[in-house]
Amino acid sequence: MQRMRGAGVPEGILRGLLVLLLTGGAVVFLVQRIVDYLLFQPSVGIDFKPEELGIRAESFHLATEDSVRVHAFYLPAARSDRALLFLHGNAGNASHRLPNAALLAAMDINVLLLDYRGYGLSDGSPSEPGCYADARAALIHLMEQRGIPEDRIVLFGRSLGGAVAIDLAQHRALAGVIVESTFTSLRDMVSGYIGPFAGLMSRGRFDSVTKVGSLRAPLLAFHGDVDQVVPYALGARLYEAVPTPKAFETLKGAGHNDTLQSGGAPYLARIHAFIDRVAPR
Repeated sequence: MQRMRGAGVPEGILRGLLVLLLTGGAVVFLVQRIVDYLLFQPSVGIDFKPEELGIRAESFHLATEDSVRVHAFYLPAARSDRALLFLHGNAGNASHRLPNAALLAAMDINVLLLDYRGYGLSDGSPSEPGCYADARAALIHLMEQRGIPEDRIVLFGRSLGGAVAIDLAQHRALAGVIVESTFTSLRDMVSGYIGPFAGLMSRGRFDSVTKVGSLRAPLLAFHGDVDQVVPYALGARLYEAVPTPKAFETLKGAGHNDTLQSGGAPYLARIHAFIDRVAPR
């Protein structure tokens, strides 16, 4: 006969509940680590230097609100009083995006290309709150150090960077927001890759579809119709939830990482026209 403890719950049941809780906690921890491993794939260091690419860019560090040094490139546009904050995707580092940033700077707009913490030459380790803090620090730098008003700043977020841009744009009077190949929420993304249990464990993370209701700036969205990483349907569903003036561009035949190549000159012209409309020269 089992001994009784406290209010009469058998010790065997208590031990079983404890084992169950510990096992469940270990499973949750493991699933979250797997999700983070798939989500954040940084490349440390710098693979391409601006001068080697023939690009004029300043390389510098800025401090975040939690005292992390993050790296960025600043590509100036002569006599321009508007800026674009480029928030890249989950893999690689900012140096890989220098040629793309140079094409944007050629649109007569200053470009700040950010490395999230743990990426490139930035300190720290990547995390969702960290990405948000890094983006806030970059926006503050543009306004306070470069003297560019908030309503003359456009955000450009690609893939994961789109989720970071949407978080940053909430309740702000920015000139505009461009998102490309981005998703509704991390829960929706991992449910398709790992399964509904992993999706449940990711509930509330990178929840852009909830946050877009707080956007005040006009939005331009791009998505490739053969994207095998972020399904086209997720990009379309996110766009439907946007309340502000908005436009959606389907890039025919484009996957996840070839939007620039597939879109070509019309794609760049569409971005240029949007920038000129929301932040006129």
